[in-house]
Amino acid sequence: MKDHFASDALPASAAVHAVPRLVLDTNVVLDCLHFRDPAALPLWQALTSGQCRCLADGYALAELQRVLAYPEFALPEAEQESLWAQYREIAEPYEVNGFCRKLPRCRDPDDQPFLVLAAAGAADFLVSKDRALLEMNRRGGLGFAVVTPAEACRRLDLTDGPISSGA
Repeated sequence: MKDHFASDALPASAAVHAVPRLVLDTNVVLDCLHFRDPAALPLWQALTSGQCRCLADGYALAELQRVLAYPEFALPEAEQESLWAQYREIAEPYEVNGFCRKLPRCRDPDDQPFLVLAAAGAADFLVSKDRALLEMNRRGGLGFAVVTPAEACRRLDLTDGPISSGA
């Protein structure tokens, strides 16, 4: 098993975390819970087993609740509540509370709170499929990596069993 704290695996912030910290954007949460996307499911399994931690604030929880109610999903209210509760159960509450470090601006203002949450919570990864968010890695200076679900799985080595602490 490879050392997950090597420079090509986790960002430098991971060295201070016993367990990798993730922020999942709403679409990735939907991929895990509603669409059951095979590229995202290993992340969900790692979160539910405690191999990773997921940070969520009030904004992330409210956005998921709002999106689950979209008419195009046609989800009965009981299913919406069940999916939201599943996410809430694994999400570690983290409130940004006055975080003021300067961060790049997202083209989509709905994505900015996820960047702020990842930075304030010292996340290792912001997991997203949003092209504009993914391109922010090029600017540098975020303190975390913005990665796709597949890239997060690769960096966390989720295909070969439990995550190693590097010890």
